[in-house]
Amino acid sequence: MTWLDDLADKAVNRELPAREEALAVLASGDDELLDVVAAAFRVRRRFFGRKVKLNYLVNIKSGLCPEDCFYCSQRVGSAAEVLKYTWLKTDEIVASASAGVAGGARRVCLVASGRGPTDRDVDRVCESIEAFKSQHPDVEVCACLGLLSAGQADRLAAAGTTAYNHNLNTSGGHYADICSTHEYADRVSTVTTAKEAGLSPCSGLIAGMGETDEDLVDVAFALRALSPDSVPVNFLIPFEGTPLAGKWELTPQRCLRILAMVRFVNPDAEVRLAGGREIHLRSLQPLALHVVNSIFLGDYLTSEGQPGAADLAMIADAGFEVAGASPATEPDAPATPHATPTPATPHPDLVHIRHRGPGTTLPANT
Repeated sequence: MTWLDDLADKAVNRELPAREEALAVLASGDDELLDVVAAAFRVRRRFFGRKVKLNYLVNIKSGLCPEDCFYCSQRVGSAAEVLKYTWLKTDEIVASASAGVAGGARRVCLVASGRGPTDRDVDRVCESIEAFKSQHPDVEVCACLGLLSAGQADRLAAAGTTAYNHNLNTSGGHYADICSTHEYADRVSTVTTAKEAGLSPCSGLIAGMGETDEDLVDVAFALRALSPDSVPVNFLIPFEGTPLAGKWELTPQRCLRILAMVRFVNPDAEVRLAGGREIHLRSLQPLALHVVNSIFLGDYLTSEGQPGAADLAMIADAGFEVAGASPATEPDAPATPHATPTPATPHPDLVHIRHRGPGTTLPANT
């Protein structure tokens, strides 16, 4: 038994690891990376099998936010050249969300910039959710509207909202280094308020903002204390025109260690690979699927993701299944020793005749 076996055993039994164990995951070397991923996969497989849940973001109000979150392209004073628009109309929201469902999403996430919604804002969002649910009653809806006032979470729940997202983003000790217009406690309070209203709590973090390993472990443990059903893990997209522009601290290996640590600390939560995965994990994205069990399909709030078809191909090529796309199986069912291999899929479009390099007048592919 190795220390990673012990850690995976704890997680499978929903036992909280010691802080030292979580820190050891982040401090592990590249020679141990595949062992770390394999241990995290044991936990992922125990609770979620080989299913990958697809989520789809709809930015229903973009830019012009009065808050100064240093990482955000929509913050007050941002010079990032992102789309800026006020509230989308109900038919626009339903159409965009329905496109995500057509692509395979089982949850749509309606996100609006701003400190928090007015009661009129909540009315308009509830109207859109009710309209969407009338067409897609089996699809989950997550709302992300900022800090909530009294009664607003209850109204969202009554309209058919499944979940509410409000990320902690980082540790309490590091929070003042990434935002000055609201406090860490405000975020904790909003997650608690949503949960008390019967909404599924969704809260996660952003890595790559100058935090220490201790900060990452702190926020992972804080999330465990809040018992969120979903934990999105974002990797900083350092937009030009924001205070964190030029902060490129993450490597693909570092990202995998962070995901694994979050999985060990929150073993039965839906750990979601979120913003920044394409630019930081790059070619190691498929390996991350052995740790996470959920991704965002397609684009993000203000940045483009890889094409949805590429996401689906990545999931299939890595040997995973899209949740809801085929008959469900028990996630903790033992693997069949001699299971029939997945049949190969023809890809003649990927075969390209060489017309460059030796024997031609064109430069070689170097």
